[in-house]
Formats: sequence, structure tokens, C-alpha cells
Amino acid sequence: MRKTRLCIFAATLAVALFSLGCGEQIAYLKARNALNKGVAAFGRADYSVAARHFEEAIAADPELLDARQYLATAYMSQFIPGSESEENLELASKALEGFQGVLDHDPTEAQAILAMSSMGSLYFNMGIAEFDQAVEWYDKLLAKDPTNLTALYTKGVIAWTQSYQPRLEVRAMLGMRPEDPGPIKDSDARVELAEANIPIIEHGMKSLETAIQIDPDYDDAMAYLNLLYRERADISETQEEYDEYSGKADDWVQQALDTKKRKAEQGTKELFQEGQ
Repeated sequence: MRKTRLCIFAATLAVALFSLGCGEQIAYLKARNALNKGVAAFGRADYSVAARHFEEAIAADPELLDARQYLATAYMSQFIPGSESEENLELASKALEGFQGVLDHDPTEAQAILAMSSMGSLYFNMGIAEFDQAVEWYDKLLAKDPTNLTALYTKGVIAWTQSYQPRLEVRAMLGMRPEDPGPIKDSDARVELAEANIPIIEHGMKSLETAIQIDPDYDDAMAYLNLLYRERADISETQEEYDEYSGKADDWVQQALDTKKRKAEQGTKELFQEGQ
């Protein structure tokens, strides 16, 4: 079987080279040789060396999208979330530029999905200041891949993060501790916060609910849906509305716990069966 695959690869390579001129053949071979060296270095997690090889491959063949994808990923793999150093931010910039380069060169659907997913992930890891960019890229990804669970879940996490901190700041301003029962008592502050946060919260809820519809055992999505319901509860207009949203949050907590327990029991059962 391995011999057959090698023969097929050799035949494909021969056909490709036959259709090219001498200079093009040299560039073709140089690009793929550099790509192979880069992939080997990437596999060793030697990302800086890998990046140099991928840059050589792109210089020889700008249309070699695998090299562009790998190069951007090599830069992203070196990025350290939370670090504001100039070198670290430059790595992020080069990675984003690389993924955009893939999208600008007529990629396959699989290549486009991977590039969009990577850009969403990188913007998310760059911190809250870039969350809107992350959502934008995850929305583009979902337009191509509507069942992408990572995109749906991360949008939910972003929605909670964007709504949680402003709510805590309002509570602190009013002398309310995080553990004090809601809703927020000051009407003007609550209304202003609700106007800003409700669209974010509802968008996050929709994303997480879609994720759970796709994967009914997605307990992490359930946990964040609980958190978003608590955000919504604290900006309720009435105590009754607060109790309603808080009750829904409690329900999602219980569903998440039940799901985790069931999955753990199933895992234990499977291990036991394998040991018999």
C-alpha cells in the first residue's frame, strides 16, 4: 500500500513538472523542498526555524497556500496571550497577515475555514480589546460552517466577558458587592447598563443554545449559558423578572452538572468494559 502511494505521488509530481518550464520546475521543487523542511521543523515545535522554511517556500511559489497556512500558524504558535511586548504583538500581526494571505489567494473551502478559525482564535487570545474582531471572524466562519462548535462556544464566552465586567463596575459604583442579590437597584444605572448589555447577552445566548442543539452533551456551553442568564437577571426591571432569569440559570447549572456526571459514569463504564 505504501509503495502504491509513493508511485501515485511520483506520477503526480512528474505530470506537474512536465507541464512547467525549466525555471518553473526549479521553483516548484525548491518550494516543496522548503515546505517539507518547514513541516518537519513545525512537527518538532521549532516554530522559528519552520517559519524561515515556509517563507522560502512562499518566495519560490507564492501560490503554495499550504506554506502560507503553515507560516501563519507557526507565528501564531509563538504568540503568548497576555504579553504586550513588541515582539509578541509583531508575531500576532504576522500571523493575521498570513491567514489573510491565504484567504486572498483563492483557497479551498477547507483552507478558508481553517484560516478564519485561526483568525478568530488569535483575536480572542489577544484579549478583550480585540473581542469584536474575534466575533467578526467567527461570524464569517459560521457563514461557511454553521455547525462549528468552537466558534459558537467562543462567541458565548466573549459575550459573558463583555457583559460581566461593566456590570461589576456599576455594582461597585453603587456600593453593591458581587454577592449582593439583584437586580441592580438604581434605575438609571440599570437601564443604561441594560441598553448596552442586553444585545450582547442575547447574542451570546443564541450562540450557546445553537451549540447545545448541535451537541446536547456540551456541558461547557451549558455552564456559560447559566452565567449569561445571571448577567441578564441582574439588569431585570422587576424582582419577578430577576427570579425568572435566575431560575433559568439554576436550571442550566443543574443540566451541566448532570451532563458531566453522566459523561463521567459513561467513561468509567467504558474503561471497566475494556479491562474485562
